[in-house]
Amino acid sequence: MMRDVLFAPSLLSADFLDVRSSIASLKGQHDWLHVDVMDGCFVPNITFGPGFVSALRRQYPAEVLDVHLMIEYPDRLLDAFLDAGPDYLTVHLEADRHIHRTLSRIRERGARAGVSINPGTSEELLRPVLPLVDLVLVMSVNPGFGGQSFIPSALEKTRSLCRWREAGHYSFLVEMDGGISRGNAAQIALGGCDVLVMGSAVFGAQDPALFLQEIKLNVKEAIAHA
Repeated sequence: MMRDVLFAPSLLSADFLDVRSSIASLKGQHDWLHVDVMDGCFVPNITFGPGFVSALRRQYPAEVLDVHLMIEYPDRLLDAFLDAGPDYLTVHLEADRHIHRTLSRIRERGARAGVSINPGTSEELLRPVLPLVDLVLVMSVNPGFGGQSFIPSALEKTRSLCRWREAGHYSFLVEMDGGISRGNAAQIALGGCDVLVMGSAVFGAQDPALFLQEIKLNVKEAIAHA
């Protein structure tokens, strides 16, 4: 059965002084917009806050906003980000001492709950919370900065997640973020990923819309011939 793979350009690689132009350059070839929220503590960088997400929601009411919290103690800012209107809100397993409660809270507030793990974290630790999530985000670089090289062992995690999803009759999506490019996107999709987050590869292209169009076709053909 043919499945669709979604593409979520990361605004971490957009022009911070003209985000609207960066989004316009996609010409609707994207599926989601990915927002990397960093606090300078959980990761060594600082990016966006809830005000930015809220502004995106007002400006782009029809977009799917995929908000990834790379912050310590995400429960402290959870309601502020939920008030901003994300479709998906993802927290890191490593950053939250009460992940079950946080994921439940996200769903109670009407958003889709996501959980993420870093390259050094075993996917086995996710198993207790899989019934609570709509999305599992596997980091294929150490988070903090764009433009890093893909860590191939991340695909072992996505394959495990796909097996567990089928065995448990779950419906969560498997997402990957970090080092995804024209050269490896098809391989990653074949490894079971439903959503590919791409930052510098998209916004660094001369024509981001054409790049997305071409890479989507490559992935579709790879899946059709698998």
